[in-house]
Amino acid sequence: MADILRIRGVERRFGSGAGATLALQATDLAVAENDFITILGPSGCGKSTLLRIVAGLDQPTAGEVTLDGRRIDGPGADRGMVFQSYTLFPWLTVLDNVCFGLRERGLPRAQQLQIAQGFIDRVGLRGFERHHPKQLSGGMQQRTALARALANGPRMLLMDEPFGALDHQTRELMQELLLGIWEAERKTVLFVTHDIDEAVFMGSRVVVMSARPGRVKLDRVVPLAHPRHYSVKTTPAFAELKAELTEQVRAEVIAAQAAQAAQAS
Repeated sequence: MADILRIRGVERRFGSGAGATLALQATDLAVAENDFITILGPSGCGKSTLLRIVAGLDQPTAGEVTLDGRRIDGPGADRGMVFQSYTLFPWLTVLDNVCFGLRERGLPRAQQLQIAQGFIDRVGLRGFERHHPKQLSGGMQQRTALARALANGPRMLLMDEPFGALDHQTRELMQELLLGIWEAERKTVLFVTHDIDEAVFMGSRVVVMSARPGRVKLDRVVPLAHPRHYSVKTTPAFAELKAELTEQVRAEVIAAQAAQAAQAS
C-alpha cells in the first residue's frame, strides 16, 4: 500500500535560547493507507505533540509533515481529531454535534441529517439524537465525538488517548467498536495510548517512542489477523508482542526517571 502520510525530520522545541526544551527530536514516520498505527511511550515523550503537529494544531520547529503529498500547515477536514476529553458542544444535541462539521462545509440540512444519522447508528446511539452531552455517560459522549469525526469523511483519524478517561469495561467496548468500524471503513488511523494491551489489540503497527526528547525507537507490525476478537488477547502471539513492548516502554520510563533525577540534583 502507498504511504499517504509522511513525517520527515520533525522536531519541536518549546521556548527559545538556553532555556528551550527539545520535546521531539528529528522524527521520521511513514503511514500507509489503511494503517492503524498505535503510538506508545513514557509520559512527556512527545506522543501528543507529534499528533497535534499532524493535526495542524501545532507547528514543528524543523521538518515537515505531508498528507497525500501536500504539506500540513494547519487544521483541515481531511484529518478528524478525537481527544481524551470529549470536546462536544454542550449546547448542541447529539445530532447537531455530529452535524457540526457538515454544516460548516455548507451541506444542505437534509444531507447533513442523512450522513449524521448513519454514523449515529454505527456508534450505537440511535434514540439519543435529541440528548445533550450532560445527559450522556462518558462512553456515549466519546461515541458522539467519534461519530462527529467520521461524519466529515476524513482521510485520517487522529486519536489522542480517546478512551483514557473511561472505566475499564466501557474502554474495552469502545475498543471493539472502533476496531469494528476501522475493519469496515478502513480509515487510516494514528492512535496515541499509554496502554500496551490497547496498542496491541487495536494496531496493525505499534510505534514506541523514546523518553524525551522523543523519537521513534521501535516500529512493529502486529501479527494478528482481522477481524480481531477480544479472545486474541489470550493467544501466544499477543503475549509475546506485549512482553516485548512492555520491556521497551519500561526501559524508556526508567530513562526518563533517571534524566529527571539528574536534572534535580
